[in-house]
Amino acid sequence: MPVLVTGGSGHLGANLVRLLLDEGRAVRALERRESGREAFAALDVEVVSGDLRDYASTLAAVRGCERVYHCAARVSSADSRHREIYECNVLGTRHLLRAALETGVQRVVVTGSFSAVGHDPARPSDETMPVDPFERLLPYQRSKVAVEHECLKAVVEGLDVVVATSCAIIGPNDFKPSRMGRVLLDFARGRLRAYIPGGFEFVAARDIVEGHRLVMDKGRTGHKYIFSTAFHTVDDLMGMYERITGRPRPRLRLPPAAMAVVAWAVDVVARRVAPDAEPRFTPGAVRLLRMQRRADLTKARTELGYRPTSVEAAVGEAYEDFLRRGVLARR
Repeated sequence: MPVLVTGGSGHLGANLVRLLLDEGRAVRALERRESGREAFAALDVEVVSGDLRDYASTLAAVRGCERVYHCAARVSSADSRHREIYECNVLGTRHLLRAALETGVQRVVVTGSFSAVGHDPARPSDETMPVDPFERLLPYQRSKVAVEHECLKAVVEGLDVVVATSCAIIGPNDFKPSRMGRVLLDFARGRLRAYIPGGFEFVAARDIVEGHRLVMDKGRTGHKYIFSTAFHTVDDLMGMYERITGRPRPRLRLPPAAMAVVAWAVDVVARRVAPDAEPRFTPGAVRLLRMQRRADLTKARTELGYRPTSVEAAVGEAYEDFLRRGVLARR
């Protein structure tokens, strides 16, 4: 029986599909018709077209599958596109879980977001910390909180669901590419003109994929587990980029307050000129970097045996993959 992966052409999904194939699993990938097929080139994957917002196509994709990894999501750090984000993330998850319950799927692993975990400046965030609804939350954050509610509702109905919470992913097989992939490409091409201090929890692609496998095999029903590789400052990241690409970091290191103003101005212009595009640094992204949130991995380590690797190694793997695929020219 095949394993279904939604969002298989995304950064997480593409790495997960390859791991499952390496393990000898039969893999089915649900993709929208407009999504590219580059991520599946030369892979023995059953690609089915559909849209999670459409229940009929979702049901058809789930039928006959034993396990499901739900990685698909509309990821955004912008304050706009509320309806699109809600429909893709919340309604899409509701449809998938309903279809899994109807067809007798054994277990569903849903990808969560660290932005949907509560924040306390006094200590690292763990799975017990709820998001404060009175904080200023991005539409994406609100949607991922609602996704977790959909998972708990499905558990009450009798479906075996576990949440694997991801931080900012870095690594190979980044075909679209992701926000972090675009930053690395800009740096390697000498187009990153400035950066800001701050920090975040980053997770290597191999680690978040391993986390999903651990959750599928060992996670407790209805629980969520946070997966990160390490916290790094943006200065740390610039140092990694320098060592791996051979290029110097941008000379301009903007104060966070100044970058927040710039990001706001760019966001306002971008909404009018190119509403479908998303700037590298939105006001929401700047705000998250300034918070410098830390993750507590105790639960994943003790219950699942999770052992993170290296962010710098993941940056190197991402860079080499861009070179191999011709996205970057070797210097």
